[in-house]
Amino acid sequence: MEFLPSVLAILEDCLRRYPCLASCRSEIEGAYDCLRLAFQKKGKLLLCGNGGSAADCGHIAGELLKGFRCPRSLPEEGHRLLGDELARNLQGALPALALPDFVAIATAYANDCDPSYTFAQLTWAFGHPEDILWGISTSGNAKNVCLAARTAQAKGMKVIGLSGETGGHLKALCDVCICAPERETYKIQELHLPIYHTLCAMLEQYFFA
Repeated sequence: MEFLPSVLAILEDCLRRYPCLASCRSEIEGAYDCLRLAFQKKGKLLLCGNGGSAADCGHIAGELLKGFRCPRSLPEEGHRLLGDELARNLQGALPALALPDFVAIATAYANDCDPSYTFAQLTWAFGHPEDILWGISTSGNAKNVCLAARTAQAKGMKVIGLSGETGGHLKALCDVCICAPERETYKIQELHLPIYHTLCAMLEQYFFA
C-alpha cells in the first residue's frame, strides 16, 4: 500500500488533531485504498446507515460529488464535450449514492415488504463487483446495514464498515471496519466525522489536486 506524500499528510493531520484515532490508522488506510481502487476502476460507492448515520451517508456523498477542499475543474475533454460555459460550472466528482436518501423506494418497501431489507434491496439493485458498500452503524448491529453488507458480499463487492469500539456484527461482514474507540453513540458519531472527512480529503487529493 503506497501513499502520495500529500495524501499521507492529510491522514497525519487528522491523527495529530485526534490522537485517539491512532488505533484506527491501519483501517483508515485500508478503507482509503479500497475506495481509491474502486474509483479507479470506475466503480461507485453505496452508503447506508440509520438516524445520524443516515445523515452521515448524505454528508459523505456530498463531499465526493463536488469540490470539498480544492477546486475540481473539468479537464480539457469536458470543455470539448460540454462547451466552455457548461464545463466551467461543473466539477469533478466521485460517484456516491446515499441509500437512505431514496425515500420513495424506502417507504414503498416498508409498506409492502420487511423494512429491514430496504438497504439490501437497493444494494442488490445498484451494486456491481467493482463497487463498494460503506455501512455505518455505531453499534455495528443495525440489522438493515448488516443485511446490506451480506448482499454486497454476494455480489462480489468490497464492504467498508464504520462503527464503534467493538464493531458489532458488522465487523465480520467487512473487508475493512473502522472502529471508533468509543462506546456511547454520540461519542462514536463525534469521531466518525473526522474519519470520513479525512477519507474524503485523501481521495480528493489523489484524484483532483
